[in-house]
Amino acid sequence: MGLGARGDGGSPGGFFVLRTTAPATGGAHRPLARLYAGEDGPLAARVDHVAARLGVPERRVGASVAHLGLVARLWSVALGPATLHGRFPALDPAELFWDGAAVSPDDLWWAGSATRPATVAELRAAVQEAHLVPLHEALRRDGNVSPRLLWGNAGSALAGALRELTRWARAHGRPEAAERAAALVSGLLDHPDLAGTVRGPRLRRGSCCLYYRAPGGGLCGDCVFDHAPRTGLEARPPAP
Repeated sequence: MGLGARGDGGSPGGFFVLRTTAPATGGAHRPLARLYAGEDGPLAARVDHVAARLGVPERRVGASVAHLGLVARLWSVALGPATLHGRFPALDPAELFWDGAAVSPDDLWWAGSATRPATVAELRAAVQEAHLVPLHEALRRDGNVSPRLLWGNAGSALAGALRELTRWARAHGRPEAAERAAALVSGLLDHPDLAGTVRGPRLRRGSCCLYYRAPGGGLCGDCVFDHAPRTGLEARPPAP
């Protein structure tokens, strides 16, 4: 069974669906609380896997892309239900299981039952404080990843969730849902750690996730750059 941001037209996408029963095929799921407490092996393995898949020699590029994928899932499974149903899963790290060996989007299984009201304060407590802060600490233990990059990823992932919810709401005649999502995201971005991470009406990033440093990676849709900087890792045209 999946729990996600579902309405009459279904889910806005796979990032918004949250598994509420253990996977029938098993897997390497473990509570995120264990990772935050110092069990770094699965996170290190995930970073290694992403870096190898991208073909990058720089571990921090793999760390950034792996982080962005997980953060996008965390924001989405909270913001989606909050927007469409007025409540969202509590997402206690001890009850939220993650399989770092799974493909994107990161597989999450929620073993809890409590929900929280859809307010900015509750979303911030459930996602930013309970997950993002300790996740960033875990990634900093793993390697040289700057806090600015990590919070930039968090802001970008939140903006991405808003774009998908807005697209879904417009396609399904739910303008009030789009307005609610925008108000929640605006409030979440009004925090010192997230302020300035995305800018302007298009919510363009204020920092880079480093994906352009992967061979053939190019620029993300919300990238801070207009042209990929030269890296020395691969041939790229000079920026004008």
